[in-house]
Order: sequence, then C-alpha cells, then structure tokens
Amino acid sequence: MPERLIARVEACYLQAETFFGRRFPRPEVSFKLRGSKAGVAHLEQNLLRFNLQLYRENTEHFLTQTVAHEVAHLIAHQVFGPRIRPHGEEWQLIMRGVYALPPERCHHYAISRRQRRHYIYRCQCPGQEFPFSAQRHALVLKGRRYLCRCCRATLTHDGQQRFE
Repeated sequence: MPERLIARVEACYLQAETFFGRRFPRPEVSFKLRGSKAGVAHLEQNLLRFNLQLYRENTEHFLTQTVAHEVAHLIAHQVFGPRIRPHGEEWQLIMRGVYALPPERCHHYAISRRQRRHYIYRCQCPGQEFPFSAQRHALVLKGRRYLCRCCRATLTHDGQQRFE
C-alpha cells in the first residue's frame, strides 16, 4: 500500500480541518481503480479510489494535485451538501483556498491504451462493414439484432476480427 499517498490524504484532511475549524470523518481509501481515471471520490460512501498505475508513473504530481482534487470533492460534499456541482464554485474554493492549487478538472497523464478487438459485421450493401465492440458482439450472441440503416438487412458477423 502506498504510504505516501495515505499520508497525503491525511495531510489534506488536516489542512481542511484547520481552514474550516471542524473535524471531518476520514474516508476509506482503495487502490482498485483502473483505466484512464486517476482518482474517484464516492461522496455518499466517503470513499476515495485511486489508480495505482498512474500514481506510480506520476508520483509527485499525483500526490500534490490528484489526491487534493479527490479529497476536495469529499470535503465540499460534507461542507456544502449534496446539491453542488462536482467541479463547481464550492470545490474550486477548496482547491484554491484550502490547498492553494489550481482547480484543474482533468489530469494530463500519459495513458497507455490497450488494443481493442472489433468483430466485423456486414449487411447486403456492397463493401459496407460495421466493426462491433466485444460488448456489442456479446449482445448479438445473446440474440440481439442490429439492422443496416440503408438496406434494413440484419447485420451478420463475417468471422473476421480486427485489432485497433
């Protein structure tokens, strides 16, 4: 478990408590986030989820900006209530006023994309092909039908797959 990240979460909470003059319940912290998101705050569960891979690849910026960003969501929810916008004035106030950081909505970390498999479907139109995702292909295997918008024929898998 990344001790520095846990320590940064605690430091962010201490800063917020000093700023607002009140205590905040500490969140559960999970490192089971994958994909392109660096972090996610689950407001009602008081849970922070972080992407361990992006943390390892961008440690210093992640500790400074991303951790504060996600903690600010939980603090804003607890101070201002559930009806605020996720990156609205209240969250921005916390980012600027409490953490003295820019209220950046998105990270700019390099993300390695894995190749995606596409299943090639065809209709009666000459030369027309429809690349289906694995999820859509699975729906077809369960009985869902898709129609060509031109010829209205049912799209059928031609057996080909392509990786992109």
